[in-house]
Amino acid sequence: MAALFTPLALKSVTLRNRVVVSPMCQYSSDDGMATDWHLVHLGSRAVGGAGLVIDEATAVSPEGRISHGDAGIWSDAHVEPLARVNRFIEQHGAVAGLQIGHAGRKASAQRPWEGDQHLGPNEKPWPILGPSALAFGAYLPVAPKAMTKEEIARVRGDFAAAARRALAADVRFLELHFAHGYLAHEFFSPLANQRTDEYGGSFENRCRFLVETFDAVRAAWPEHLPLAVRLSVTDWIEGGVTVEESIELLRKLKARGLDLIDVSQGFITPDISKIPWGPGFMVPTTARIRREVGLPCGAGWMISEPAAAEAIIAEGHADVVILAREMLKDAYWPFHAAKALKVDKPQALLPIQYAHWLKR
Repeated sequence: MAALFTPLALKSVTLRNRVVVSPMCQYSSDDGMATDWHLVHLGSRAVGGAGLVIDEATAVSPEGRISHGDAGIWSDAHVEPLARVNRFIEQHGAVAGLQIGHAGRKASAQRPWEGDQHLGPNEKPWPILGPSALAFGAYLPVAPKAMTKEEIARVRGDFAAAARRALAADVRFLELHFAHGYLAHEFFSPLANQRTDEYGGSFENRCRFLVETFDAVRAAWPEHLPLAVRLSVTDWIEGGVTVEESIELLRKLKARGLDLIDVSQGFITPDISKIPWGPGFMVPTTARIRREVGLPCGAGWMISEPAAAEAIIAEGHADVVILAREMLKDAYWPFHAAKALKVDKPQALLPIQYAHWLKR
């Protein structure tokens, strides 16, 4: 049996295999509401055989959106449209997950195909928040408002409320977005955080927003369901977040009830010149974090070939592989990977409407 297609138990949830659909922004929500696009997009990946399908980054508040088209879960009205999608995912054998986050200084922007820049005065922009009044730069030049402690507390509460709504929306795997230059990552990185109070400066202070937010969500999220964090474990820039710091932070979160680490990287500034792009380039770092923190880890970034994904799991570098572009190109990547790896009866991953005709 291929290791990639063995089950994985996380708390009371069992994934049928180790293939995870990464949370990928679709910028196609209507005032934060899931639509038919999400039903078809995410439902197709469940039908295609993935073990876990994570709904896209979903804003915990209106000002936490990246764009007008972002998914949201800041009101009870968002629950049923999302639950409709998640019920379909579960009906077809995958676990329904959700990633929640706040865009911080990257908020109030155009959709990528509309320019990816901060919204202009005629595009209905909204106030931008961040740990410090430092702009991301380049195509996102607007400096955020440095958050007050009252605003920090409010956002922390927004995360907890989002977790409770996620449960009502039939989510069984919850991930906090602490990566990619968004708000939590901004607090963690010295490149975005120049505060002089207890939320800035030292490592302990820069961790504070992340730890307090995690604690608030852990208290709101049932203990029997897995809680994950996607963390940019390195900024790839001198003076930024390091893997060593990230390991210390993740040990703190492990002690507070973290169940899985979604290992990611970068994007705290527009400078990505030092990122060593290449197939599976984050796998060695993921393996180190898995070994030193002692928690299940997900490996992502430029994993495309079934044999490479199988080796990552079989050799103990990670517990799941998290696929984005490959799943956009091929919603049935798990089925095709199972065939390539000579898994017995790969058509069992598919619903009977397809499996009956694809059994040869």
